[in-house]
Amino acid sequence: MLDPKSELEFFEQEDVEEISQLASLETSEDVAPKRRASPVVQEKPGYPDLVYLMAANIFQSIRIEKSPDKAIITYGNEPLEVRSKTEDETFRHLSYELAFSALKYQDILESLLIDSGIFPSSGIPYHLTSLIVVMLYDFQDRKFQPRILPETEVESLSEVQEVENVLNSSKTKLAAALARCRIKHDALSIYQILPETVRKQEQRASTLPLYAWINTGKISLEEVYSNLRGKGYNKVKSVSYLEDKVFAVDQHCGDVLIFPSHLKKDLINIDLFKDYKLILQDKSRSLAVHSVKALINMDDDILMVNTGSWYTVAHMSILTNNNTSKVFVCGIQTQVKDPDVKTLFKKMGCQNIEILHETFVDIESKDHRLQNVKVILLLPRCSALGVSNPVEFILNEHGDTGLLQDLSQGGPTENKLQTLAEKQYQQLAHAMKFTKAQAVVYCTCSVYEEENEAVVNKALDSQNQLFKTQPYRLSPPVLPLCSLKEIQLSMDKFFRMEPSDITNGCFLSILTRERDPSETVSVRDVLARAAAKGLLDGVEVGKSSKREKRKKKAKALLPKAPGTDNSTQIKITEFLNRENKASTSRVETYTAKTPLPPKTVTHAATSPQIKKATKPAANPLPTALVKSTGSSRPVDKQTYLVRPRPEGKVIPLKSVEIVLPPVMFPFHNSPGGRTQMPAGHFYYRFVGSKANVPSFVASVPRRGEKPKENTPFSLIRHPRPWL
Repeated sequence: MLDPKSELEFFEQEDVEEISQLASLETSEDVAPKRRASPVVQEKPGYPDLVYLMAANIFQSIRIEKSPDKAIITYGNEPLEVRSKTEDETFRHLSYELAFSALKYQDILESLLIDSGIFPSSGIPYHLTSLIVVMLYDFQDRKFQPRILPETEVESLSEVQEVENVLNSSKTKLAAALARCRIKHDALSIYQILPETVRKQEQRASTLPLYAWINTGKISLEEVYSNLRGKGYNKVKSVSYLEDKVFAVDQHCGDVLIFPSHLKKDLINIDLFKDYKLILQDKSRSLAVHSVKALINMDDDILMVNTGSWYTVAHMSILTNNNTSKVFVCGIQTQVKDPDVKTLFKKMGCQNIEILHETFVDIESKDHRLQNVKVILLLPRCSALGVSNPVEFILNEHGDTGLLQDLSQGGPTENKLQTLAEKQYQQLAHAMKFTKAQAVVYCTCSVYEEENEAVVNKALDSQNQLFKTQPYRLSPPVLPLCSLKEIQLSMDKFFRMEPSDITNGCFLSILTRERDPSETVSVRDVLARAAAKGLLDGVEVGKSSKREKRKKKAKALLPKAPGTDNSTQIKITEFLNRENKASTSRVETYTAKTPLPPKTVTHAATSPQIKKATKPAANPLPTALVKSTGSSRPVDKQTYLVRPRPEGKVIPLKSVEIVLPPVMFPFHNSPGGRTQMPAGHFYYRFVGSKANVPSFVASVPRRGEKPKENTPFSLIRHPRPWL
C-alpha cells in the first residue's frame, strides 16, 4: 500500500489527469464514438450554468437524508431560483444525468469537501450546498481541468460563478483528498467503491442500443426501411452487427427497430422521428402492448393502468386502429393537460383513446364505461432495477424520480420493497375483480421475485376467496411474440428478459380467465379473434355467412299452423311417440332375426351419421313428421379382417353403396288440405367413387320393381304421413 505522503506528491508533480478514474454515467450517444476512437481521452468541456443550477435542484429533491448525528454537511431547504426557463429536452436530460451521478457518489463528495477544508471555512451559504456537490462531481470528472464554456452560453449565473471560483482555488487540496480516499478504500479508483449492482448497471448502459417502434398508422414498415436506406442506414440481421449507421428488426416485435446508441443525436434530427413515424421507447413497453394485441378480438376494449408514457398508450392505439376497440387509460401520475395530450395523439394518428382521471383502485369493477373491456394492461410502479439506464427510462416513461435514490444505492431497502409489492398486489387483485375482463397482462422492469412471481402467485391463490367468477390461470407467453423454443423453456409460464448489454430487464405475466363450460363460442367470434391477430388477411368476417342468412330467413318465414292449439299439439306428441315405439320394435325384431357374422377382430367401426338439410315447407306439419322419422337406432356393425398391405404396393379400394330410406314428399292436390303421397319412392345411395370421394346418387325404382327388402331402412314404414 502506498504511503499517503508519497501518494500526495505523486498527484502534485505528475499529470493531474490521473487523479480520478470515476466512471461517469455518460449520455448514451457519447459512449460508442469514444470506444471506437483513439485511446487519447478527450477533455470534457463542462456544462452550461443553467444545467448546473437545474441539477442542483434535482439533487436537492432526491439526495439521501441522514440522521443529525451522521450528517457532516448541512443542506438548504429551498431550491435555487431558476430565472431563465427553458423547455430544451437536452438541458433537462443533462441535468438529471448530472444529479444522478452526484447522488451515487454523495458520501465520497461530502468527505472530499470536509477533508479539503472547503467546508466550513469557505463561507459558502447552506442554500448553495447542493450546487457545490454537483459541480464538484463534474470538476473531478474533468480531471480538475478548467471548464470550457460552450459557444451557446449566453448568460452567466452568479451562484455558479461563485462556486466555480472556490473549487478552482482549492484544486490541489481536492486532488489530495481524493487520493487519500482511494488509499482508504484500497481502490484503484473511487468508481470501484460503488456497489457491484451499480457498477454493472453503468457498464450495461454504455453499450445498450436504442429501440424505436414504427407508427404503422402513418407509415408502413417497408417505407421506413427505404427511408433509412436513403439516409445511409443499412439493415442487418442481428444486434451483434450494430456498428456505424445500421439498424436491425427486433426478434419479438416486428414493428420495433434497434439502433446503436451513438446514433441518437443523428436519429432525433431526421424526419421520421420529428413526424412521429418512429418513436424511441424501451422494448419492455412494446412487449406489453403486443401481448395485449394478441389477446383481443375486433371489438374488445382495453384498459391500461399506470402506463407512464403517453407513447405506450399511442402504440396500443395504433395496433388497434383497424378494430372497433376503445383504449381506456387511468393511473397516469403526471398531470398533463388534456389539450396537449389530444394534440399529441392527433399528430400520431390516434383516435380511439379515452382518458379516465380516477385512480385505478377507485374505479368500480361495474363501471358502465368499462363493460366491454376484455383485457387489462397493468404496468405497476416497480423498483426498476432491471433498467440499465435509469435516467433515460424514468424521463421517457414519466416515472417517479424518487426511484433514482434507490438505484444509486444498488436497490431499495427491504421495507420499501415490501411496500411496492403490496401495492402491486392490490392493483392486480383489483384488476381481477372486473368480471367482464378475460385477461390481465402484468409487466414490470424489476428483477426481484417479490415484485414478479410472488405477486402473481399471491393474486392467483387468493382469487377463490375474493371472487365468485370464473378463476384466472397462468398462460404461456404469446406465440406471435415468442418462439416455440422460448415458450417450451418457460416452464413456469412467465416471460423474462434479464438485463444485458443489448436490452433492459423485463418480467411479463399473462393471466387468462378460465372459460365457463356453459359458454358457447360462435364461429363468428372465432373468426373475429383470428382476424384480430392478423391470421385472416383479406378475409371479411364482419358479414354473416350465406348459410346463417338462409337459416335466419327460414325461421322468419316459417308460418305457424293455423288452428293448432294445445290439444292438437298433445295429439301430435302422442302420435309421434306411438310411431317411434313401432319403429323401434320393428328394428329390434329385424336385429334378432338377422344373424351376426363371427367377430374376427376387436376393432369396431362407427356408423356414419349423414345429415341432410331440407328446405322449409309451406306447411309445418310434414316438416315435423320428417324430423320425427329421423330418430337414431342401432345399426349392425360388421367387421372385416384387414390384411397388411405390402410395402410400396397400391391396392385399389372397392366402391361401397349405402341405401338410405325413402324420402316422401307431400303434395297438396285438394282445397281441403289432404295430403297424398306419390306412387314412386326415391332412394339415395352413398357411393364411394374411384377418387375416394363419397357422393350421393338419387335413384328411382323402375315401374313394377319392388324396393329392396333386405335393408333395415326399408322396414320402417308410415302408412300415413300425418293424422
